[in-house]
Amino acid sequence: NLRDKGHEITKDEYRGALAAILMHDIGHTPFSHVLENTLANNVPHEEVSLLLMQQINGEKKGALQTAIDIFRDKYPKRFLHELVSGQLDVDRLDYLQRDSFFTGVSEGGIGAARIMKMLDVIDDKLVVESKGIYSIENFLMSRRFMYWQVYLHKTAVASEKMLTNTINRAKYLSRNGEDLFASPSLAFFLKNDITLKDFRESPEVLEHFTNLDDNDIWTSLKVWK
Repeated sequence: NLRDKGHEITKDEYRGALAAILMHDIGHTPFSHVLENTLANNVPHEEVSLLLMQQINGEKKGALQTAIDIFRDKYPKRFLHELVSGQLDVDRLDYLQRDSFFTGVSEGGIGAARIMKMLDVIDDKLVVESKGIYSIENFLMSRRFMYWQVYLHKTAVASEKMLTNTINRAKYLSRNGEDLFASPSLAFFLKNDITLKDFRESPEVLEHFTNLDDNDIWTSLKVWK
């Protein structure tokens, strides 16, 4: 749509933006934001995403360099970064619709296609055409409703607290000699206080991290009871 409005976006920029959008969250821990500051010691998932993208970029001989520059907001066309991380980024347009569908909360429905069609670029910044204002109002209200009814629902908040407390307890026991059931990669994070520096300096940390998924947590919880 931006190309149709006269904005030049090369094939490399198009692919780079798509790659950055698709890969910007690959640094999430199991259970996404819930365990982001629990398994490791205050390591932002964006930093892990960047490390993984850089690793893949090295393996693919620089194929992801444009995506990395866009992701880091270092690319000359700054509006491309806003598609990856901004008030109207593609991620928000996606998760509101997806979460609305899977939770059955209809208030989360938004006109994503309409919003994207209304996007334009002025002074290297994403803007919305005036006729798209009602779609933006609906987007903002839908996001608020989803927080009220889903993300901050008392059951969701209580479940998240129980999970983080359980993992913190498992970390405490593991670091004090208790032999807990866990997959090798989960055990690695339970026994070690992993920081961002460790992620950057030790390939072993990144390898263990990429081996983790929700099933590692579920299986351990089932055994721990």
